[in-house]
Amino acid sequence: MSYKCEICGKKSVQGNSYSHSHMKTKRTFKPNLHKQKVVLEGKTQTAYVCSKCMKSGKVVKPTK
Repeated sequence: MSYKCEICGKKSVQGNSYSHSHMKTKRTFKPNLHKQKVVLEGKTQTAYVCSKCMKSGKVVKPTK
């Protein structure tokens, strides 16, 4: 699975983690993804969606 939001395209980014002595080590910042049923291109699909897209209303949930 690619760790990526299927609505906005948000994905993991690289950065540094700093200790108390200011030593740098590489780390990964991951988006807050959730597995949800959404309507994409007129079809109901299961997709990984970030919480920002869910809060802003970009995700269209299927009706029952």
